[in-house]
Amino acid sequence: MKMDAELLHSPVVGLAEEEEVDMTDWNLPLAFMKKRHTEKIEGSKALAQSWRMKDRMKTVSVALVLCLNVGVDPPDVVKTSPCARLECWIDPLSMSPQKALETIGANLQKQYENWQPRARYKQSLDPTVDEVKKLCTSLRRNAKEERVLFHYNGHGVPRPTVNGEIWVFNKNYTQYIPLSIYDLQTWMGSPSIFVYDCSNAGIIVKSFKQFALQREQELEVAAINPNHPLAQMPLPPSMKNCIQLAACEANELLPMNPDLPADLFTSCLTTPIKIALRWFCMQKSAKLVPGVTLDLIEKIPGRLNDRRTPLGELNWIFTAITDTIAWNVLPRDLFQKLFRQDLLVASLFRNFLLAERIMRSYNCTPVSSPRLPPTYMHAMWQAWDLAVDICLSQLPTIIEEGTAFRHSPFFAEQLTAFQVWLTMGVENRNPPEQLPIVLQVLLSQVHRLRALDLLGRFLDLGPWAVSLALSVGIFPYVLKLLQSSARELRPLLVFIWAKILAVDSELVIALSHLVEQYESNFCTVALQFMEEEKNYAVPSPANSTETGNVTLGRDSPAIPRLRSVNSYTNLRAATTARTLNKSLQNLNLNEEGGPAAFSPGNLSTSSSASSTLGSPDNDEYLLSFETIDKMRRVSSYSSLNSLIGVSFNSVYTQIWRVLLHLAADPFPDVSDLAMKVLNSIAYKATMNARTQRILDSGSLTQSAPASPTSKGTLIHQAGGSPPMPGASSSSLTNEVPKPPVREGPPSRLPYTPTLGGQAPHSQQFPRIRKMFDKGPDQTAEDGDEAAAHRSFISVSLQTGLCDWSAKYFAQPVMKIPEEHDLESQVRKEREWRFLRNARVRRKSQHITQRGVTRLDDQIFINRNPGVPSVVKFHPFNPCIAVADKDSICFWDWEKGERLDYFYNGNPRYTRITAMEYLNGHDCSLLLTASDDGALRIWKNFADQRNPEMVTAWQGLSDMLPTTRGAGMVVDWEQETGLLMTSGDVRVIRIWDTEREMKVQDIPTGADSCVTSLSCDPQRSLVAAGLGDGSVRVYDRRMGPNECRVMTYREHGAWVVKAHLQKEPEGHIISVSVNGDVRFFDPRTPESINILQTVKGLTALDIHPQANLFACGSMNQFIAVYNSNGDVISNIKYYDGFMGQRIGAISCLAFHPYWPHLAVGSNDYYMSIYSAEKRLR
Repeated sequence: MKMDAELLHSPVVGLAEEEEVDMTDWNLPLAFMKKRHTEKIEGSKALAQSWRMKDRMKTVSVALVLCLNVGVDPPDVVKTSPCARLECWIDPLSMSPQKALETIGANLQKQYENWQPRARYKQSLDPTVDEVKKLCTSLRRNAKEERVLFHYNGHGVPRPTVNGEIWVFNKNYTQYIPLSIYDLQTWMGSPSIFVYDCSNAGIIVKSFKQFALQREQELEVAAINPNHPLAQMPLPPSMKNCIQLAACEANELLPMNPDLPADLFTSCLTTPIKIALRWFCMQKSAKLVPGVTLDLIEKIPGRLNDRRTPLGELNWIFTAITDTIAWNVLPRDLFQKLFRQDLLVASLFRNFLLAERIMRSYNCTPVSSPRLPPTYMHAMWQAWDLAVDICLSQLPTIIEEGTAFRHSPFFAEQLTAFQVWLTMGVENRNPPEQLPIVLQVLLSQVHRLRALDLLGRFLDLGPWAVSLALSVGIFPYVLKLLQSSARELRPLLVFIWAKILAVDSELVIALSHLVEQYESNFCTVALQFMEEEKNYAVPSPANSTETGNVTLGRDSPAIPRLRSVNSYTNLRAATTARTLNKSLQNLNLNEEGGPAAFSPGNLSTSSSASSTLGSPDNDEYLLSFETIDKMRRVSSYSSLNSLIGVSFNSVYTQIWRVLLHLAADPFPDVSDLAMKVLNSIAYKATMNARTQRILDSGSLTQSAPASPTSKGTLIHQAGGSPPMPGASSSSLTNEVPKPPVREGPPSRLPYTPTLGGQAPHSQQFPRIRKMFDKGPDQTAEDGDEAAAHRSFISVSLQTGLCDWSAKYFAQPVMKIPEEHDLESQVRKEREWRFLRNARVRRKSQHITQRGVTRLDDQIFINRNPGVPSVVKFHPFNPCIAVADKDSICFWDWEKGERLDYFYNGNPRYTRITAMEYLNGHDCSLLLTASDDGALRIWKNFADQRNPEMVTAWQGLSDMLPTTRGAGMVVDWEQETGLLMTSGDVRVIRIWDTEREMKVQDIPTGADSCVTSLSCDPQRSLVAAGLGDGSVRVYDRRMGPNECRVMTYREHGAWVVKAHLQKEPEGHIISVSVNGDVRFFDPRTPESINILQTVKGLTALDIHPQANLFACGSMNQFIAVYNSNGDVISNIKYYDGFMGQRIGAISCLAFHPYWPHLAVGSNDYYMSIYSAEKRLR
């Protein structure tokens, strides 16, 4: 029930802080409150995944164009003296100009090869326009659709012009020749990346964009005008995929500091660690690191690609930091394009971030297209400075004394920061900036285990976290780690992969080839976990299978667990197609039923949670729907053989009978799916018979309700031959009849499936068929209709269960459940409810202990929409449920208001005969039982919301609805979660609601129906009153043949009520329609006390706390007795002036705690009587 502020501060149930909670409620289990009951069974909404680069690229060709003209300075640049001279870390004046040019070109190529060794490199040293054209067109032709890099060094030529031109030379090197960027675009094509290392380089970027826009406009004109010259030419590539990196803005000159290289921008892009260390030493902060000089930096040991060495570790840290800065600053799509699409482009842009930091310190601003947000002030650069500081401080002792290198604490500290974010953060927060670093740490064996653990905890936060990790680039890392042989990593990898696959379901298909390759790793983990599950009992031998098979027996827990798997080989064998095929061939339907329990070699199936499916020797399978009943009669062995042309014990026969039962299931989703399958079978059978079409386009969704009295058109005789073609016209669909019209009926519609026609189709199939034979060929004229039918069936036959189950892995599993969080609203609401419960118990006990001398004060009366047949008080809320034939009405007996009224969904000619509140102490559910054996459980009632069916199943499958029988009677044990059911059957069936399966059938040993049930969980006893007047006691701990421990035959007529007191020495109180009340001690064979009340009883109830019992008579009065047999109240009239005589009593019930008696009568009135006001 809903808790609001008004209820919290109600004077009736207001709770003082000093009141203690009764721990009884905290220890009671909850039934049908798992996620599968409270959530809608559907998958999570798929998030758009942008991490997968569909247009992944590679830079395959590199053009290195150097215009240095060594020894001759360009005329428009006045250089300082001294000036920056180094080009690719070579002083061009230290050797001859030609040799210097060639050496610089070779060094530049080597520097690029560090980032992309497999690319095709071409140098063009001091070239002419024709040489540049030839070089570019040649590289583009060879690269095809891949990327080409154009590196331009213009230190020896004039600055770019505002007209969009760069400079090269003539053949004699006597003139500078302009080269238009427009022409360069044409030669280079797309995709391309351009690097401009020259002064005023920003002009080139602007001109490039202008020319690209001009091209787009020309193409638009050519598309409109077919006479345009461009219209006849092949479509040139778009320049939108081109990337540019420029050393400075349009109005800036390159730095000329003699301590820096002349090609500072190129050095930052191609040798970032070297220039970063030199720049660090040039800062004032370097004085804090004594003994470190520029010469010492040249001697730093190690290789860039060896992370165990100082140089390699610095490169590793640099990569992690620049990746982190980019991921935190750039938009996600731009980050993917620049840092994940192309390895060389990603390296250049990481190094470009360093160039921005260094060159801005010299009043020079590098430019890129696409433009990046400023990153030079990002906080992660301080972490880089610290890492460099720690490394350089060790250099003197490492080089001079040969001491061992101490690795940087950078990665450990960043993991700690990430851990702090995971531990201390709030729900709504910015992503952790250390996430890219965590992925880099996966490369390290030292930190890998911790990194995987933290990564798993991060992914557990939800689908958004998985999407973030995928956008960073987690996929190739964890894919590579699958090859790891380290056992300690496997559980973490399984968890991480489960999270990824649950969010990005497309990967399940894409990675199918990995299953075979890495199956052993996953199965090993599964086996390890199964070792921990050995505390669960192995199923009984009756349900066991061959060694090596996976068995899910009826004693299994609610979540199926793999069992009896001794090795990886057995696990694989248990899932092979051969085993599965064998399982289907050995399919059997057994009386022990339970939910659909699947195991190789054994398939026990029943409806929903579910029913017994009858013996093959039984010709009749009686359920509530007339047409279903006829279909079941057809499924008897004699007629079914002729219908489908196979033996009775075949798998097809068993599946057909299962479908018939499922089509009559009380849960709408189950019956709807079964009906669709039957529709499909009927359609195919009719199409194969080719005599008459029994389904049309509209019949799959709509049909008229079947007549309850007609013989139907499906079968001529109950157990006879199948119909001839053309004998049926109705379709196998669900009808939705409206509830009977009465005062204020609800608008909700029930679910009442009915089955229609079926035509024979066995003539089209040969007697002997191959296993995978597709059956008769379909004619072409029906191809379109059949395809449409297949499409309809494939779309509609989806339960969403697999998607919903997979959603579990996408949701947080490490987070403390809300109900266990002491500060959560759910927890606070539970505390409030339990305090309310304790107060109700305490106050009611105080009243009953004082003794109730009268019980005739009418505190509620109202006219019910239907004749009350069952009434049930909520144990703690002022709410009462009143059931008529097929609907339930809820009343607030304190305010006198009707809260809700809804249709139960049971078919025509059936009635509600019992109700129970489940979880009455907490989040209440209402269980209704009808005389066709169906059980339905509802939630969201009586609180102004639409009631929802939680679940429904066939509690008793062999009941015949009748107006004279007891219907279905139930008793509920909240302490154990067991539900006792019986009625017009010869067994007492016990259901375990935790496992949602039948756990026991107790034979009653009588030929009459069970009219009343009462159980005591402490003593494991069940007392049953029967229609023949006997009262029988059963001990459910004993076997079926010995469980009846006592039989009392002292009553001579129908037992109206048998009540077993829930006390260690509790007695059995039973009353028959003749009015004799008898008290039995279960240990003695005879009654210990007898009281006589009025005859002609129609209803009776016994108060579980006070020593009271009330009798309702067909003679229109109620008598209330105490335990001594004294009448304390006799009620014949309703309150009020000239109150009318009450009607014949149809039902009555005591409140579990308060001295309240609810009475329903045949005149539609519902009234409640209580003790005197002074007592209350």
